[in-house]
Amino acid sequence: MRSKLEALINEMLEGHILLDEAVGEFEQLYIQKALQKHEQHLSKTAAILGIHRNTLSKRVAIYQKQERATARAAKRAAG
Repeated sequence: MRSKLEALINEMLEGHILLDEAVGEFEQLYIQKALQKHEQHLSKTAAILGIHRNTLSKRVAIYQKQERATARAAKRAAG
Protein backbone atom coordinates (compact mmCIF):
# COMPACT_ATOMS: atom_id res chain seq x y z
CA MET A 1 0.00 0.00 0.00
CA ARG A 2 2.84 2.35 0.78
CA SER A 3 4.16 2.20 -2.78
CA LYS A 4 0.71 3.07 -4.13
CA LEU A 5 0.50 6.06 -1.80
CA GLU A 6 3.99 7.19 -2.78
CA ALA A 7 3.06 7.03 -6.47
CA LEU A 8 -0.10 9.05 -5.82
CA ILE A 9 1.84 11.60 -3.78
CA ASN A 10 4.37 11.98 -6.60
CA GLU A 11 1.53 12.66 -9.06
CA MET A 12 0.01 15.22 -6.70
CA LEU A 13 3.35 16.97 -6.20
CA GLU A 14 3.91 17.12 -9.95
CA GLY A 15 0.45 18.64 -10.31
CA HIS A 16 1.27 21.26 -7.68
CA ILE A 17 -1.50 20.13 -5.32
CA LEU A 18 -1.25 21.92 -1.98
CA LEU A 19 -1.05 19.88 1.21
CA ASP A 20 -4.35 21.23 2.53
CA GLU A 21 -6.09 20.25 -0.70
CA ALA A 22 -4.57 16.77 -0.63
CA VAL A 23 -5.45 16.13 3.01
CA GLY A 24 -8.98 17.45 2.55
CA GLU A 25 -9.60 15.36 -0.55
CA PHE A 26 -8.23 12.22 1.12
CA GLU A 27 -10.34 12.75 4.23
CA GLN A 28 -13.52 13.33 2.25
CA LEU A 29 -13.05 10.26 0.06
CA TYR A 30 -12.06 8.11 3.06
CA ILE A 31 -15.21 9.13 4.94
CA GLN A 32 -17.44 8.65 1.89
CA LYS A 33 -16.08 5.14 1.31
CA ALA A 34 -16.48 4.25 4.99
CA LEU A 35 -20.08 5.49 4.92
CA GLN A 36 -20.80 3.39 1.82
CA LYS A 37 -19.30 0.32 3.46
CA HIS A 38 -21.54 0.80 6.51
CA GLU A 39 -24.68 1.68 4.53
CA GLN A 40 -24.62 5.39 5.52
CA HIS A 41 -24.97 4.49 9.23
CA LEU A 42 -23.29 7.40 11.03
CA SER A 43 -22.72 5.73 14.41
CA LYS A 44 -21.15 2.59 12.96
CA THR A 45 -19.01 4.59 10.57
CA ALA A 46 -17.87 7.00 13.27
CA ALA A 47 -16.88 4.08 15.51
CA ILE A 48 -14.85 2.47 12.71
CA LEU A 49 -13.14 5.80 11.98
CA GLY A 50 -12.43 6.46 15.65
CA ILE A 51 -14.28 9.77 15.74
CA HIS A 52 -17.44 10.97 17.48
CA ARG A 53 -20.71 10.68 15.57
CA ASN A 54 -21.27 14.43 15.85
CA THR A 55 -17.87 15.11 14.28
CA LEU A 56 -18.70 12.79 11.40
CA SER A 57 -22.11 14.40 10.96
CA LYS A 58 -20.57 17.88 10.80
CA ARG A 59 -17.98 16.82 8.23
CA VAL A 60 -20.61 15.13 6.06
CA ALA A 61 -22.72 18.31 6.19
CA ILE A 62 -19.69 20.37 5.09
CA TYR A 63 -19.01 17.99 2.16
CA GLN A 64 -22.65 18.16 1.07
CA LYS A 65 -22.61 21.96 1.22
CA GLN A 66 -19.43 22.04 -0.88
CA GLU A 67 -20.93 19.66 -3.44
CA ARG A 68 -24.07 21.79 -3.77
CA ALA A 69 -21.96 24.93 -4.25
CA THR A 70 -19.88 23.19 -6.91
CA ALA A 71 -23.01 21.99 -8.71
CA ARG A 72 -24.51 25.50 -8.66
CA ALA A 73 -21.29 26.98 -10.04
CA ALA A 74 -21.17 24.39 -12.81
CA LYS A 75 -24.80 25.08 -13.68
CA ARG A 76 -24.13 28.84 -13.87
CA ALA A 77 -21.09 28.28 -16.06
CA ALA A 78 -23.04 26.04 -18.44
CA GLY A 79 -26.08 28.29 -18.56
